Amino acid sequence: MTVQVSNRAKGLMMVITGAALWGLSGIAAQVLFQEKQITAQWLVVVRMMMAGSALLLFAVCKWMTIFSIWRDGKSIVRLLLFGLIGMLGVQYTYFASIATGNAAIATLLQYLAPVYVVLYDIVAKRHRPAKEVMLAVILALLGTFLLITNGSTGELKVPLASVGWGILSGIALAFYTLSSAQMLKKWDSIIIVGWGMVIGGGGMCLVFPPFPLPEAVRWDEETWLLILFVVVFGTLFAFLLFVESIRYLSPAESSVLSSVEPLSSIIASIAFLHVPFSLFQAIGAVCVIATVFLLSSKKEKQLSQPT
Repeated sequence: MTVQVSNRAKGLMMVITGAALWGLSGIAAQVLFQEKQITAQWLVVVRMMMAGSALLLFAVCKWMTIFSIWRDGKSIVRLLLFGLIGMLGVQYTYFASIATGNAAIATLLQYLAPVYVVLYDIVAKRHRPAKEVMLAVILALLGTFLLITNGSTGELKVPLASVGWGILSGIALAFYTLSSAQMLKKWDSIIIVGWGMVIGGGGMCLVFPPFPLPEAVRWDEETWLLILFVVVFGTLFAFLLFVESIRYLSPAESSVLSSVEPLSSIIASIAFLHVPFSLFQAIGAVCVIATVFLLSSKKEKQLSQPT
């Protein structure tokens, strides 16, 4: 007896699996940084170059013309900015936040990106924010406060460096989102992200070449397996699953369901790395995740309105 899976169910499984893999890759990176002495710079270069090249190869296998974008003057400038500032900025600041703190907090701080995008939109278009937006901003601020202080103003529960890198990661992700918007109208997301990773990784190579391999690192079997997981499952497969899910779900639904990423990171941090996560921090995490639901719900309403 064969069980038929609906297209919607396929989309749900894809986006949840992809988001969970993204979250778990942060945990793998934390182990590499704190137990194997891998540096954030080295992992960023390897992750971006390998995953970016694999995405472009995947695009070629799907008969996409990956070099056409380089014959469009405006797209070249946008692609270079996207790769060197957006993509590289997101990757490095996120990993730096993990290296100086932990994956759960780093992921949640990066998850504030939709709030930055909305605030930029309000300032750029000079319009009065809706009630849902104001509530989302308040929840984001409250959530961030609880995450880094555990409800006490006396001391930070998260290293200041990790908080700073995490906030920069959210801002970089906001830039990443905004800078890719125009290109996505003309080019496939696999091509944009693939080239963005190669460009960003190539730029990073000039400053932090990955070879020869760092001598201080414990190059055992576990180290290589964790690197493979970050590159293949936590980057390549995660992105492809998320992109494919949009064929069966609306972009707003995919955005909301991607909240599995910080949840999986939190659960794995507690279960495998024994990272303490208090009640107030849990409330803060709920506040941050709730902002995505609010903002995605508002976007869905706007998209459904007749024009």
